[in-house]
Amino acid sequence: MIIQDLGEQSGTSNRTGNTWKKHEWLLETFGNFPRKVKFTIFGENRINTIPIEAGKAYAVSIDIESREFNGRWYTDVMAFAARQIEVPAPAQGGNSFGNSAPQGGYTQPSQPTFVTPAPEQQNPFTVQESDFSNGEADDNLPF
Repeated sequence: MIIQDLGEQSGTSNRTGNTWKKHEWLLETFGNFPRKVKFTIFGENRINTIPIEAGKAYAVSIDIESREFNGRWYTDVMAFAARQIEVPAPAQGGNSFGNSAPQGGYTQPSQPTFVTPAPEQQNPFTVQESDFSNGEADDNLPF
């Protein structure tokens, strides 16, 4: 869920002299342990083609990259696509994630819900057995 619009910034690159624009947002993940994540949409074209509104839920596609500057590391979370999603209504007497509050003791947390990507999107992290095999038997290990 988008919880805050952090605003738009623009400027001119010192190195190239080109103008740039970015829009930053703060989202909160769903689940038993929600996390807040600040992400950026960089470039005027992307800002105009990725409509996001605070208070609505989105599945956001991101790239994460870290870079070093003067001995310190910085991590950027850059969005390249987003689509609005429906969030189920909270259960009666429960919290916003559908499981009821404990009544005097520990209760097992509910199983997480995973969003399945659209069929046209390909998961770059899918590993096939053929990725590790050259078609020969793997019994020539030294141990």
